[in-house]
Amino acid sequence: MRPFAQSEAAMSVVAPLIVGVAMVVIWEIGCRVWHVPIFLFPKPSDITLKLMSDWSTLLGALGVTLRIALQAFGVSILLGTLIAFLFVQSRAIEMSFFPYAVLLQVTPIVAIAPLIIILVKNTQVALTVCATVVALFPIISNTTLGLRSVDPGLVSLFRMNKAGRLQTLWRLRIPSALPYFFGGLRISSGLALIGAVVAEFVAGTGGRSSGLAYEILQSGFQLDIPRMFAALFLITLAGVGLFTLMTMLSKLALGQWHESEVGAET
Repeated sequence: MRPFAQSEAAMSVVAPLIVGVAMVVIWEIGCRVWHVPIFLFPKPSDITLKLMSDWSTLLGALGVTLRIALQAFGVSILLGTLIAFLFVQSRAIEMSFFPYAVLLQVTPIVAIAPLIIILVKNTQVALTVCATVVALFPIISNTTLGLRSVDPGLVSLFRMNKAGRLQTLWRLRIPSALPYFFGGLRISSGLALIGAVVAEFVAGTGGRSSGLAYEILQSGFQLDIPRMFAALFLITLAGVGLFTLMTMLSKLALGQWHESEVGAET
């Protein structure tokens, strides 16, 4: 079964790569055949040339956006995990406060970002807060669900052995919650990046602290559409990279013992 698993893993990389290359080739040929103007829809070759010519500026902007996203992601992990631990201690606490966590998820960040930016004087901190609001709910929801998704028989066994609340949490609930937690990380990492970009759009920050959202806005004003697409490509690449990193962390943490990863390798 091992060679089959290795071939399946290789196909999971090769097959999407082939589809992506085919789509780029069709895109390039279509734009050339129908003479699509560059200011309407640039060719992949135009985007590549712009990416190479403005690489230093776009890379610096990517670094700013990624820094905000990673800061928000880290804060979301810390706050979300602590809130989930609090929720699992009491149903009354969860029922009282979980609706407010849902409120964070359903409230459009575009609507509240201007208020956050006005209240928080430091722009970078304000952007991090906005991205944290977007990324927080999946951590709370998935971790709480994981901490509660414990075999009742095992809970009874711990009680029979007079295990305390802290022992039950550390030795039973947390290991059971890890797959859910890492699932929340995969969702939250992308949302943190989206929140950072949306917050930058609302703030419209420029200068040395400008991120990719500002580069997209400037490119749109200047009708430099290849540069806009190049910035969008970097955002997409960053999102795929974050998701892949979270997937690798999940495999590293769960691959030796949990059926969600062990079963995928056999």
